[in-house]
Amino acid sequence: MKSKKNKKETFFISVLILIISQIFIKILGLVYRLYLTNREGFGDTGNAIYSSGYQIYALLLTLSSVGVPNAISKLISERVAVGNYRAANRVFKVSFITFALIGLFGTLLLFFSANFIANVVLQIPEAEITLVALSPSLFFVSIISVIRGYFNGIEKISVTAKSQILEQVFKTLFTILIVELVVVVKGINTTLMAAGANLATTFSIVLTFLYLILYYKSNINKIIGNRLQVKYKRERIIVILKQILLVSIPIAFTAILTSLNKNIDSITVIRSLKTFLNEEDAIIQYGILSGKVDTIITLPMSFNIAFATALVPVISSALAINDTKTIQNKISYSLLITILIGLPCTIGLCIFSNEIISLLFPNAISGAELLAISSITIIFVVITQTLNGALQGLGKVFVPMLAAGVGLIAKLILNIVLIRIPSIGVNGAAIASIINNVIVCVIEFIFLNKFINLKLNFVKYIFKPLMVTCIMGVLSFKLYYFLLNYFFYKLAFIISLVFAIVIYGILVIFFKIFNDEEILSLPGGNNIYKMLKTIGIYGKNQK
Repeated sequence: MKSKKNKKETFFISVLILIISQIFIKILGLVYRLYLTNREGFGDTGNAIYSSGYQIYALLLTLSSVGVPNAISKLISERVAVGNYRAANRVFKVSFITFALIGLFGTLLLFFSANFIANVVLQIPEAEITLVALSPSLFFVSIISVIRGYFNGIEKISVTAKSQILEQVFKTLFTILIVELVVVVKGINTTLMAAGANLATTFSIVLTFLYLILYYKSNINKIIGNRLQVKYKRERIIVILKQILLVSIPIAFTAILTSLNKNIDSITVIRSLKTFLNEEDAIIQYGILSGKVDTIITLPMSFNIAFATALVPVISSALAINDTKTIQNKISYSLLITILIGLPCTIGLCIFSNEIISLLFPNAISGAELLAISSITIIFVVITQTLNGALQGLGKVFVPMLAAGVGLIAKLILNIVLIRIPSIGVNGAAIASIINNVIVCVIEFIFLNKFINLKLNFVKYIFKPLMVTCIMGVLSFKLYYFLLNYFFYKLAFIISLVFAIVIYGILVIFFKIFNDEEILSLPGGNNIYKMLKTIGIYGKNQK
């Protein structure tokens, strides 16, 4: 019983660490995107150049490394669950060499095809230099992904969190420093400024790689100790490599298909808008979508990625020892918290879209309608993230790939059709993303429920969260317009936002969406439960 409790605490502490790190990372990310968008000479045009190049890089990054941490984490945790640390270490070494070679290939491919991609694929010639600046990152990120996967697999997720924070700190600082240096040396040059911003990504990744390598060499003996001395049957390299590829390729393809959603936008939005807009206006519209709306939308999505990351090793370990009850509990509870994170973010961004754009981008205030529409994707994306982690942990790695493929086809068709309609325009990309994510979410949930019967209660998982979110939305919206009579809109909005967060937490507790056991399982749950029991909300019907 004790070991199970420790595992439970480890899981939620891991989730909490990742959520906190993601909040910090996204705040820093928002800082440098705000800086770029509001910087004279950059703006929406600079965002279009910066983002188009970055999306191609992200696609190749997916081929070489995205999905690798979860794949390696799964293989490592399965071996650690039965005490075979020697095999876990061997998986790490084989993975390190394999993905270093894959990353090197990706770097060379991006470097030598930058001209073709910029001029033919993107039709944004200015993006060539940004692609060249990003190319070295592919090699280093591939290795970083393996190291992070290893630490996740041995339940040292804090190492991943620290390295991600460090990477974002470097990226934010270098982005501002390099762009300002470009302005000093070359003057206002949007193309060079965008390239400099992407070069900052490369510098930050190299420094993060050095940190992780030094951390691994300095701490691995303390973490593993003498457990590598335990004798197990030696696994052949070819067998390990086959297992790595069988797990990592479907996960990587899922990430590729997901990444292609943004590549579909980078390829189709400007082309489609040019059927009724001039090229400059079309680029600006894409810059609004990629530079402002996508930046804001990804904030709440990133907070929830903690569950997808933490679920993989926990479920893999439980599966290795046939602990079905742990699997069901972890997945159902993760889905509940995911819904409670996603719904208020969706409603909040929808009803306050104009205020958010005006507050964050005072020098480029267009895009509120697009943000309001795009916000609907959040709830479906965050649920899908959790479903992905659950399915990958269960070894059903082909299901997310299938779902993402079906959704991608829908996205491509709808983008081509909807954006060309002048009355819809760039909003068509947002509508297509909503439908795409609904399709993916439904397919994955159907398959997951088939593999492991979750028995989710409609009132607990759907009705109560929706009711609480709607009450929060109405009250905060009314408060905002009341405060406008007394305060400037920015202060009125900030007060309303704080009120929304507080009232949402109170409503979740008041309507008892969490049961006693779920409250107790949270980090610090015993103290929280005692407080709620004292005020008479929990514990009344406890046996």
